[in-house]
Amino acid sequence: MSQPQHDGPNPVGEFDLIRWIRDRTPSAGPTVLGIGDDCALLRPSPGAELVVTTDMLMDGRHFRLDEAGAEAVGRKAMGVNLSDIAAMAARPVAAVVAVALPTRDGRAVAIARDLHAGLTAAAARFGVTLVGGDTNAWDGPLVVAVTVFGETTPRGAVRRSGAKPGDAVFVTGPLGGSLLGRHLSPEPRIAEALALHAAAPLHALIDLSDGLSSDLGHVLDESGGLGAVLDAGAIPVHPDAVALSARDGRSPLDHALSDGEDFELCFTVAPGDADRLAAAPPEPARLYRVGEIVTRPGLWLRQADGSLTRVDPSGFDHLRRPPQGA
Repeated sequence: MSQPQHDGPNPVGEFDLIRWIRDRTPSAGPTVLGIGDDCALLRPSPGAELVVTTDMLMDGRHFRLDEAGAEAVGRKAMGVNLSDIAAMAARPVAAVVAVALPTRDGRAVAIARDLHAGLTAAAARFGVTLVGGDTNAWDGPLVVAVTVFGETTPRGAVRRSGAKPGDAVFVTGPLGGSLLGRHLSPEPRIAEALALHAAAPLHALIDLSDGLSSDLGHVLDESGGLGAVLDAGAIPVHPDAVALSARDGRSPLDHALSDGEDFELCFTVAPGDADRLAAAPPEPARLYRVGEIVTRPGLWLRQADGSLTRVDPSGFDHLRRPPQGA
């Protein structure tokens, strides 16, 4: 990875660092007041609802700083939050960032500068302005918490809770094996979500951060305890899942169902809209029709011979599974 280019004097203290960040973060879009006061001021578009999401990433849990580098960490920290905005079919507009910088090797300022490069690069791709945050330092690992603010389109937000029996289930890309590297470079499907939202009334929508079986399970639970039948042969398997399968012996399909951090979208729509979207997906979306919503609770996998097997949600869970690192 090429090293980020940093111009200007090197910040040496907390307030120098804040000034350095402020000088490189002009206000834009709905930002009335950005970095420099006790709070930022945002002016949402008329009639829009505010959408807010936050994620905390920790060295040793979500990434390994010494392997990935702080710039990649910054891109991931912003990207996972932007993916949550996409999961509501909303537009991101601004972000705040809180960091705990590691001081044990004297690299806190260098890490902060590289982290800022990654954060701002990811934000700029989607028109997001950095409007504030907080900077601390300690003798522990790097911790980054990003909060992104977005606003809904005139059609409103799409929630997890709207799936209906008979709906078709779609995903927007191949799944599984992200641990081989894609987990560090999420591609938020914001343009895809907005295009799909404009093309059809989406009933339920979620991003695949914890694994298809787990995240679709959230949709089923929030939609009143419904079920879903997935067609084993229709689930798109990423080449990374095949490569990882050769290492650990788990099937590529199991990786596609269970691995986290794909950051594709999963959504449900009425059958008629599903046929239309499948025939002519709105740009830039790629669509894979993988199953249907049913009244029988639970998640089921349908084989080519029509037989059904129960699938237990097995995506990543911070409180149940040990750290996977990065």
